Amino acid sequence: MAQPLQAINLVAPGFKGVNTEDSPIAEDFSFADVADNAVIDKRGRIAARKGIRLYTKDRTPLGNNVAEKVHFFYDDAGNEETFVAGNNKIYKVTTTTDPDDTLSDITPAGYTIGDNNWKIVNFNDKAYFFQRGQEPLVYSDADGLQTFGDFNGTPTDIRFYCNEALGAYGRLWIVDNGANTQIIHWSDLLIGTSFSGGSSGSIDISKAWPDGYDEIRALVAHNNQLIVLGKHSIIVFSNAFSPATMALADTVAGVGCICRNSVQHIGSDVLFMSDDGLRSFGRTITEKSLPLSDLSINVRTELVDLIDNRSCATESAYSPEHAFYLVAFPDQDTVYCFDLKGKLENNAFRATRWPGSKFKSFERKNTDGTLLIGTKDGLGFYDGYSDQVNNSGSIEQDSYLFKYYSPALTFGDPSKLKFLKKLRPTIVGANSSTVFMKWAYDFGTTESTAAFSIGNQVPFNFNEPASQYPVYSELSSYGISSSLVNGVYVVNKYLGDYPTEPTVGSGGGAILNGDSYVNTTDEVYYVYVSGEWVDLKEKYVPASVAEYTGGGITTRRSVNTSGSGSVVTIGLESEINGFPLSLQEINVLALMGKTL
Repeated sequence: MAQPLQAINLVAPGFKGVNTEDSPIAEDFSFADVADNAVIDKRGRIAARKGIRLYTKDRTPLGNNVAEKVHFFYDDAGNEETFVAGNNKIYKVTTTTDPDDTLSDITPAGYTIGDNNWKIVNFNDKAYFFQRGQEPLVYSDADGLQTFGDFNGTPTDIRFYCNEALGAYGRLWIVDNGANTQIIHWSDLLIGTSFSGGSSGSIDISKAWPDGYDEIRALVAHNNQLIVLGKHSIIVFSNAFSPATMALADTVAGVGCICRNSVQHIGSDVLFMSDDGLRSFGRTITEKSLPLSDLSINVRTELVDLIDNRSCATESAYSPEHAFYLVAFPDQDTVYCFDLKGKLENNAFRATRWPGSKFKSFERKNTDGTLLIGTKDGLGFYDGYSDQVNNSGSIEQDSYLFKYYSPALTFGDPSKLKFLKKLRPTIVGANSSTVFMKWAYDFGTTESTAAFSIGNQVPFNFNEPASQYPVYSELSSYGISSSLVNGVYVVNKYLGDYPTEPTVGSGGGAILNGDSYVNTTDEVYYVYVSGEWVDLKEKYVPASVAEYTGGGITTRRSVNTSGSGSVVTIGLESEINGFPLSLQEINVLALMGKTL
C-alpha cells in the first residue's frame, strides 16, 4: 500500500544558533549546523546580518593596511572625535558628508609607531593611547595629540610604556611594559599623565596568582573591584576606590583571558575570551573554575581552533542596540556573533559565524549607539545589507553569502528510508534575490540544488513606530508608485531604514527623484524631491492611513526534490546585496520508506 506524504514543519529553523558539538543526528532543527553571515533577529528567526556603510572613500592614508583600531572620544564640552589607527599612524576622522569623511594624520612629529594595537581610554576629558614599548600619548581638544613627555615637560619613565590601561575610580591604571607583566601602576587622582608623586602608586601581584605564576592580560573595573585577568587565572581586589588600602578579595584558577581587546562590559557583567571560549566574569566567580560558564560551548571546537591559530590580537564589541557580542579574528577573516537576548538550556549564548568578513575592528559610539567598523577601506558603520567597498575611490556594493544548513534530520525514525518530495521555505525579505535550496542524504558532501528568484517589491510599514503617513497614491507625481498586497503597501522606490541620509539610490547610483527612506533617528519618512529630502508630514495631510502590518514581503515557494536516505540535511543559501532576509520556516514533504 502506498505511503501518504508526510508534512514536517521546521518552524524557525536554526533559531538556537550553531551547534557543532552535539551528536550530528541529535536532529533538533532549532539548531543549525551552519549559520554564516547570520544573526538571530528580534522575532527569533535566523536572518542575514547587516553590512558596512563607509564613512570614508579615500583609503590612501592607510596604504595597504586596514583600520586596525577605532576609538570614539567625547568630552564634557560636547566635543566628539573618532580616531583610527592603521599603517603605523594615528588619524582623526574629519567629518563632512558620508562617504566623503577623510582620515587626517595627527601622529606627533618625529614619533615612530611600530604597531597599531593601541589601547585607547577616555578619562577626564582626554583620550589616552597606550601600547607596549611606545611612549604613551594624550589627546585633548585644546592641545591635540601629544606624548606624555611633551605634555608634562619631562621625559616619560619607560616603566609606563604599557600595553593595558583602564580608566576607573578617578585614576588611570596601567600594566605590561614588556619587561614586567606583574606591576600595576595607578595615576594621581584625576591626572592621567602623572604616575609619580601625589596619590599615585603601584602594586606587585606576582605572589598573588593562585597557580604560582601568570601574566596580566587585562584590567577590569566592576562593582568597586579591580579585576585582574591573567592568561590562566583571575585576581580580584576590593575597595579599588582607595588603591592604597585595596585588598585581595578572590582568586580563580584555570580561567584567564587571551587578549585585552576581547573584554566587554554588558551592563551587569563582563565578557571576555579565554583560551577555551567565551566567558562571563560573574559566572566564573560564582562557579570558580568549573566549565559551566563556557558561554560558547556549542561552537567550542571551532572557536578554540581560531584562538590557537591567531597571529594577531582579537577585536570585540558589545552592542545593546543589536543585543550581540562580536569577536573578530582579523587575520582569519572571521567574526563570531553571540546573541545576548537570552541563554539556552546549557547556559550558552546563541552563536552564528561571519566568514570572509571585512570587519577588522569595532567601536560603539556611546552617544547614539552607532557601531563603527574598521575595514581595509577605512572607517564605516554597521548598517544596510551590503558591504560597501572602495574601488579606486568609487564606493561600490559588495554582496555576502547567507548560509543556513540544518543538523542531520531523521524525522523521528533513523531506521527508515526517507524520500524527499518537496521543500517549501517561508522567507521574509530577500527582495530581488536568487535563493538556492540544498539537500543531501546520509552525511554526503554532494548536495542537490534547486533555485528560485524573489521579486523586487519592498513593503513599508505604516504607523511604525508612531507616525501616520498618507496613502502613496498622492505621491505618483514624484515617481513613487504603490499597491496594496495582502494588506501591505508596497512601494517601488523605498530604500530602507537608515540613521542618516542614504547615499545610494534605487538605481544603484546617485539618489533619484522619488527615492524614499525612514530615518531611524527622528522616525520620519522622507522622499527625495527636487534635490532635497522632504518630510511627508510637512507636505501632506493624510487622506487615509494603512494599518501596521509588521514585516517585509513574505515569499513561499515550493521546490521539487529527489533522492533518498535515512538521514537528511537541508540548507538555504542566498547572496545578500541590498535587502534583508529572514527564514521563517521550512515545510518538508517526504515519503517514509522501508526500515533499513
